[in-house]
Amino acid sequence: MFGIHASFHVLGWVVLLVGSMLLIPTAADLAYGSNDWIGFARTAVIAGFMGVLIILSTLASRPQKLNFRQAFLIIAIGWVLVALIGAIPFLAVGISFSDAMFETMSGITTTGSTVLTNLDTLSPGILLWRAILQWIGGIGVIAIAVLILPFLRIGGMQLFKIESSGTDADNMGSTMRTALLLGGIYTVLTMACALVYFLLGMSGFDALTHAMSTLSTGGFSTHDASFSFFKEPSLHWAAIFFMICGALPFILYVKMTMGNLRALFVDQQVRAFVLFLAFSSIALAFWLMAHQDIGLFEAITLTSFNITSVVTTTGFASADYTAWGPGAVGAFLVLMFIGGCSGSTSGAVKIYRYQVLVIFVRAHLKRLFSPNRSIPLKYNGQILPVEVPMSVLAFLSVFVATIAFFTVLLSMMGLDIVTAYSASVTAITNVGPGMGTIIGPAGNFQALPEPAIWALIVAMLAGRLEILTLLVMFDRDFWRL
Repeated sequence: MFGIHASFHVLGWVVLLVGSMLLIPTAADLAYGSNDWIGFARTAVIAGFMGVLIILSTLASRPQKLNFRQAFLIIAIGWVLVALIGAIPFLAVGISFSDAMFETMSGITTTGSTVLTNLDTLSPGILLWRAILQWIGGIGVIAIAVLILPFLRIGGMQLFKIESSGTDADNMGSTMRTALLLGGIYTVLTMACALVYFLLGMSGFDALTHAMSTLSTGGFSTHDASFSFFKEPSLHWAAIFFMICGALPFILYVKMTMGNLRALFVDQQVRAFVLFLAFSSIALAFWLMAHQDIGLFEAITLTSFNITSVVTTTGFASADYTAWGPGAVGAFLVLMFIGGCSGSTSGAVKIYRYQVLVIFVRAHLKRLFSPNRSIPLKYNGQILPVEVPMSVLAFLSVFVATIAFFTVLLSMMGLDIVTAYSASVTAITNVGPGMGTIIGPAGNFQALPEPAIWALIVAMLAGRLEILTLLVMFDRDFWRL
């Protein structure tokens, strides 16, 4: 079946990697004297054995090239495999299979929704494993967005295809160098974030776990109070900075390391993203000051942190913004759809798609009164390929339809419309907290019925894989020889 051995060979390495990462929480629990290390150690052995077995059974006599269909298969099955393996340690500590799968899928999709309570009392291994899942998911998302989705032409991502030329060997070498640089930059930013958190007052453990959640724009915390557990404003501003770093295009970081120091500052998408965050934060800060007895600095700190967290789809919360009034609730519900930049760890729609949509609609309006007018569509100083606006429109149509489908599905499972709609939105945009008293920033997803939990597991996966990547697996022609 179209070289399925090559696909499973790659998946074997993925399983082996997850198994090796499980040794980290194993060591943490051993160091802190927690018996939960046994569950991690057993899972590491199982994953390591499975990974080696898959790798050896799919070895080929010569290197095999991966085509587009194999890439689709690796992406979809890989996410599910990691979720299944990652859920095993949760089962070992008495968490149900449904909740374990939800927590793991939320982690690797960097959604940040949780069904766990009393986080402050959980073993360090479990808390660290949640952070590691998000960190793995973050680098996986970056790699897919930069190295795979542009070539699969998903949702207009072909706009960000890395230019390459020369022989296949040259291209493979270039791809590997890019992947290594992406991983290195991601690691350096994570360690820098952890160091800043530590210097500003976090414990070493909190600094590391929250740095992993920040750069992956995942949002898992080690405390039930999320980021509001930390009262120092400087920590909140540090988190704002690093959440933005995680939501910027990582390929631009690569270009900067290669000598193009202006790459990040001249990009049309980055400028729009930063300006949008600044405008939204300041506007809502003045609105908050008008409706509550609060000073300017505190208002800007609150709005900047929570808006950045939602727009970048991190999901940290420093306050229950649903208590700020109907206007704030409406604003945050809209902000969930925005997302960060392409090629980042962020979820949701992404800034560039809105920019392409505006360019396309503006040109369409001009053609209404001037049908014969030639209007070149430009983005970042380059002519937009004809298929990009159509790809963006296709993605947006499927995106909205998917939210509608899951909203209806969840409401049929007994959820009220606010919970059903915001749960669908937050799962598909990978934001984390929803709206309302049940799944809002002050709540979690534990109270939802089991069928709703499984529906949201699928929704989180669909949102993280840009929906179309998952849908293509259901096309009959995909499976033909």
